[in-house]
Amino acid sequence: MMSSSFNIYRVGISFVMMCIFYKSAVDSLSELSPQKYFSTLQPGKASLAYFCQADSPRTSIFLEELNEAVKPLQDFGISVAKVNCVKEETSRYCGKEKDLMKVYLFRGNILLREFPTDTLFDVNAIIAHVLFALLFNEVKYITTLEDLQNIENSLKGKANIAFSYVRAIGTPEHRAVMEAAFVYGTTYQFVLTTEIALLESIGTEAIENAHFYFFHCKQVLDLTQQCRRTLMEQPLATLNIHRFIKTMEAPLLTEVAEDPQQVSTVHLQLGLPLVFIVSQQATHEADRRTAEWVAWRLLGKAGVLLLLRDSLEVDIPQHANVVFRRAEEGAPVEFLVLHDTELIISRVEGNTHIEEMQEDEDEDVQSPDMDIQDDEVAETVYRHRKTQLPLELTVELTEETFNATVVASDSIVLFYAGCTSTMLLTRVNCADWSDLCTKQNVTEFPVVKMYKEGKHPVSYAGMLGTEDLLKFILLNRISCPVNITSVQEAEEYLSGELYKDLIPYSSVSVLGLFSPNMTTAKEDFTKAGNYLRGCVITGIYSEEDVLILSNKYGATLPALLLARHKEGKVESIPFANSRVQDIVQIVTNALLETFPEITVENLPIYLRLQKPLLILFSDGSINPQYTKTILTLVKEKHLDSLTPCWLNLKNTPAGRGILQTYFNALPPLPLIVVVNLHSGGQVFAFPSEQAITEQNLLLWLKKLEAGLESPITILPAQEWKPPLPAYDFLSMMDAAASQHPTRKEPECTKETNMQKNDKKQHEDKSTIRKEPVETLRIKHWNRSNWFKEGDKSFRHDNKEL
Repeated sequence: MMSSSFNIYRVGISFVMMCIFYKSAVDSLSELSPQKYFSTLQPGKASLAYFCQADSPRTSIFLEELNEAVKPLQDFGISVAKVNCVKEETSRYCGKEKDLMKVYLFRGNILLREFPTDTLFDVNAIIAHVLFALLFNEVKYITTLEDLQNIENSLKGKANIAFSYVRAIGTPEHRAVMEAAFVYGTTYQFVLTTEIALLESIGTEAIENAHFYFFHCKQVLDLTQQCRRTLMEQPLATLNIHRFIKTMEAPLLTEVAEDPQQVSTVHLQLGLPLVFIVSQQATHEADRRTAEWVAWRLLGKAGVLLLLRDSLEVDIPQHANVVFRRAEEGAPVEFLVLHDTELIISRVEGNTHIEEMQEDEDEDVQSPDMDIQDDEVAETVYRHRKTQLPLELTVELTEETFNATVVASDSIVLFYAGCTSTMLLTRVNCADWSDLCTKQNVTEFPVVKMYKEGKHPVSYAGMLGTEDLLKFILLNRISCPVNITSVQEAEEYLSGELYKDLIPYSSVSVLGLFSPNMTTAKEDFTKAGNYLRGCVITGIYSEEDVLILSNKYGATLPALLLARHKEGKVESIPFANSRVQDIVQIVTNALLETFPEITVENLPIYLRLQKPLLILFSDGSINPQYTKTILTLVKEKHLDSLTPCWLNLKNTPAGRGILQTYFNALPPLPLIVVVNLHSGGQVFAFPSEQAITEQNLLLWLKKLEAGLESPITILPAQEWKPPLPAYDFLSMMDAAASQHPTRKEPECTKETNMQKNDKKQHEDKSTIRKEPVETLRIKHWNRSNWFKEGDKSFRHDNKEL
């Protein structure tokens, strides 16, 4: 912020430049003699003197740029002048060739700064550099995240921060920031960086562009709490910054009780829409919390107001809960029915179509078919029912061509009711070939299986997304476990060099170490490695010199060596007397992160640990200090009975529905809760008024353990199932034809060897463990229902979480 000793509105600037006389380029510049120039200098006043000699090299292009800068600089109280030197001139600014390529900045008769002229390459650079030099104490230039954190901490409870990143000093974006600092520097602390690493450290996407943030630090009183950050999404230009800051200065939420058409705020004047959250006396507090949450999400994009229906003389349609008003003059007010706050956000951002209610509409709102609405899969299928898939890119298989195709080549088969150049992508329409699909143990859709010549067919058990399916295909290129034949090869395997092209898809490699006579242990590990195909790379080493590796890595045979490629370390885990399922569990647990970000995709994996979840909810990237706190408690074994994790509401919007279920409204973030899903269903919340520190968190956890804390809610003890039972469609089709329903085969993940006889179909059969396969496969209903239900709660106001 601007110091009291220098107020740019009251102080002038001398900007003295050494250059040649070039009359045609400087018509608008004041021309003075050296004596005249120095006689006009006044304390606190400004002038620009360019001492020119007749025999100096010409710099017409620069003078043209300087000429363009005269008027903008005068608007800031900075005048520009040119001084004509004569040969006998004794001034130190005349006659020195090395000075002819420099620019001098004065205040009164005091020299403030000199610039090489090549840094003032255009009008934007001239204005940006001059203002940057004048506002040196008001605009803090930083290079590290620590610098930013120190400034942020020093201003908490005192002032807000305008933080910007520009690619370089002297760019148009830099000029825009400096012009904004000239106007708002007495109100906000401006912080500037050109370090892209600093921008990356605060979790910004699209880092190739200039960025402008507003840090809301004035309202933060807890030094451990991070200031809220609002990103300006428009291009970094002076007018956009002005509009953005004006919206930051406007009230976050305003309560009104008048006709929305008559309401006027600064947002409308700035060309931004208004969003009215309709409230009534009975639900006023809850509505206000919702409106505040929406206001934070739409800050800088729209004005948010709480409209009191009870005090309003104008009639609002009974079912409408949101009123939307565009900024265009004369635009009609829109009455909307939105039961999801995300739809409000999307409405403003223009990303979705919202059903509108006209003011004179009296008809009841028709609800979607509940059988579809409550079933997320069915709802998605219904919504995209007319989308045409490019099935012509795959080979369609029939009962006659199936065996011949999958036996003759490596194939990926999609069984549906649709990568890599070495794989034949095929499909089977089970609606047409129900008998074939039944023989392949396919009774639900979609199912993806991989068939490799002479190998067990493998059912894909991951999410049906491009990245996960590609990982499955690529990791299946090698037969696991890989047989390692030498110590040198083992070291290459552990370093990641042996399969470096697969490391991006498997950040952990597993190597089993065995003495040659450990037959049973090797067989169990081989089965476990085969089971984990497509999930992780596994290898086996059992040569005579195995002790070289076991001694180097401190492993007692039999042992597992886990090479964590990201961390560059290898750890050993003994597993004597462990059976197949134990080995699978050891490897699976080793793949888990210590403090993971929970998503819809990985939640089922962490739920399998059967521990209460300690979740840190955050609306964006978490404060590194919080991560450090959690990891310290993990290292000290204080969280062994819990699964610590964090959830980014921006990446996983379903988290909002979960929080609203726990608290009835979205609470302030960040927030830590402990959720005991597996026993009792209690939900405990870490006190929001306390800072998230090791001491506070540990004390709170001890109170939980001692039973001294009360849960904020208790989840109902019920299974989360679809509203309707699943159907065995193939059995239903066969039953209709033959009156003898086809028997539904047991669900398994691994399958038996393919029969050489083309007429005899191979069937899936589990070869590893008896535990329910839903712990490994996630396409069934009970794999990820916690988040499905949470997301459903968010969209359908289901309060049963």
